[in-house]
Amino acid sequence: MDNGKNARILLAAPQSGTGKTMLTCGLLCAMQRRNVPCVSFKCGPDYIDPMFHRTVLGISGSNLDTFFADKDTVRAIVAKAKGKLAVIEGVMGYYDGLGGTELRASTYDVADVTDTPVILIVDGKKCSLSAAALVHGFLTYQKDSHIRGVICNRMNPMLYQRLAPKLEELGVRALGCVPELSDVCLESRHLGLVMPEEIPQWQERLERLAETLEKYVDLDGILQIANAAAPLYGRSLKRGLQSGEAAAGMECGQNVPKIAVAMDEAFCFYYPENLDCLREAGAKLVFFSPLHDMHLPEHTDGLLLGGGYPELFAKALSENVSMRTEIRDAVCGGLPVLAECGGFLYLHQELEDERGQAFPMVGVLDGRGFKTGKLGRFGYITLTSEMNGLLKAGEEIRAHEFHYWESTQPGCAMRAKKPTGTRSWECMVAGERMLVGFPHLYYPSNPEFSKRFVSVCREYKKENGR
Repeated sequence: MDNGKNARILLAAPQSGTGKTMLTCGLLCAMQRRNVPCVSFKCGPDYIDPMFHRTVLGISGSNLDTFFADKDTVRAIVAKAKGKLAVIEGVMGYYDGLGGTELRASTYDVADVTDTPVILIVDGKKCSLSAAALVHGFLTYQKDSHIRGVICNRMNPMLYQRLAPKLEELGVRALGCVPELSDVCLESRHLGLVMPEEIPQWQERLERLAETLEKYVDLDGILQIANAAAPLYGRSLKRGLQSGEAAAGMECGQNVPKIAVAMDEAFCFYYPENLDCLREAGAKLVFFSPLHDMHLPEHTDGLLLGGGYPELFAKALSENVSMRTEIRDAVCGGLPVLAECGGFLYLHQELEDERGQAFPMVGVLDGRGFKTGKLGRFGYITLTSEMNGLLKAGEEIRAHEFHYWESTQPGCAMRAKKPTGTRSWECMVAGERMLVGFPHLYYPSNPEFSKRFVSVCREYKKENGR
């Protein structure tokens, strides 16, 4: 690796289900075995795929999203990986963006904004020469497709050897194939892939996949393409602390509010950039489990309940009465709280599990979370506040929704609007120290939001004599 350059590669595909996540993890593992330092990224708002990346690298990556963030910010996030190989996993089909008809917020958009060379993963299980026709279409759809190489997934190696020259005639590098590995696959459920820890012998499967890539894929060629990427330039990500009190508190260890972040099997969906925003605003984050811990962390000054799968653990969450009671009493007593999707459902009076059985939850919010059996309000949204609170009336923040459960009391503090078309609706429950609802917020899209939340956590800390 050239430590002075931003070596990077993006793995894309014509459509979902082609094997991007498995091959991304396999490539990361193979590069680790070669002692190539890596960092991973995921295009779009996905939470689960980055968890798989983390099982390989042992460190969290970042999301790259051109709806959530401006071009300079996206470039700056990737530029932080200087000296390491940045491996970026695409989302959906390569050219699939907003509304299904725009390039904006597509994998291609990320490749274009970051000038990253792309490897197109083609599913070769039920085709041969037609794969070349498919690649030709993707190469020519945009003047500069950024596609520099092709990997044929689930293709017989003997067939690939005959097909490779046809691919290279198109002006791309044929980087190999991956034969079908029946025991190396990822299962899905209603919110996407299962979690890494739920896959039997995941590490063994990963090692086998890495060995397969070493045998059938031109890893040296991938490194050559990655190292040929142009240097990246962008503004610094350091936002700075506008509050002098916050900065002073960080320096002397005082006035630093402690925000408890739920992190376990039921609550695990967080954008790393959101957590960074809270830290940069002057907070200390401590992690706890609403499933397994009996109490909140000592001296909690704020609460963050992320998304996840509380519906799969409704009975266990309900049986942890001491945690439910403590959270209810603290929030009703003024503890600042942010909750998204699964965390929002946890705050309800009741939550249905997958079988439709209802269990008591925290009880801060009136209403019941119930299963709908269908995907609700899927996709990007812009939220506009209709009242003063953590967001002032008229202020906006960007977000994403993806859920199969609904609430009898979804709230009306904000108006959500799709980025294309005219569809909009009311959502979110808000107060001076609370903002909870189904949308997953992207804090950097409104930097004042995280600063205000940390500020009210600091007020709560002071009120309680800490």
